[in-house]
Amino acid sequence: MEEIRLNKYLATNLGVSRREADDLIDAGKVSVNGETAVLGARIQNGAKVLVNGREVEHRDFVYIMLNKPVGYVCSRKRQGDTPTMYELLPENLQALKSVGRLDKNSSGLILLTNDGDFAYQMTHPKFVKTKIYEVEIDRDLAPLHQQMIADFGVNLPDGRSQLGLTRISDENRKQWIVSMSEGRNRQIRRTFEALGYTVVKLHRTQFGPYALGELQSGEFVETNKK
Repeated sequence: MEEIRLNKYLATNLGVSRREADDLIDAGKVSVNGETAVLGARIQNGAKVLVNGREVEHRDFVYIMLNKPVGYVCSRKRQGDTPTMYELLPENLQALKSVGRLDKNSSGLILLTNDGDFAYQMTHPKFVKTKIYEVEIDRDLAPLHQQMIADFGVNLPDGRSQLGLTRISDENRKQWIVSMSEGRNRQIRRTFEALGYTVVKLHRTQFGPYALGELQSGEFVETNKK
């Protein structure tokens, strides 16, 4: 009979990474056909796999692109009266996990999936996934500050922040295309704030090989792993 590595099976059907699956196995929380599983185990089709006493059911991977509007949070629960982006999804997709986040005042591309390995590969720094944003600030960006951000970086409490900057038009110094491969919390906003600017619009258009294209605000579409 065909066999599969247990950690891959858990990653597929729990929406965790293989490393997280190995942690569950190593902690003795996984059993296969009534026996406590060990690291490196392989299972056959039809094996009964339990985690913390609950059976793990087989499911297929799902990948969703959502264009999150401003005013929605990425958490599963509302924060006061603030709606969550999961309210934009049908019930059968509300168990998916977001791949990275956007804050309440930011909009644009959010990926959701039940594929833990995919989420890990899209967010871990060692895989270097470029993200692209349309950013507008409250006043013209001084050429010196442009050079600081793009060429030298700006010192933040959690380290130096260097961003790619492209002007949307030669006449406009408030609107920029910003690219980055890091994923630190509110990094773009904090970088501009450190130089005295306020970001009034932040809209993500691309995450690695995924781009919003014609997807409208509040809409979602199923996609494939790339």
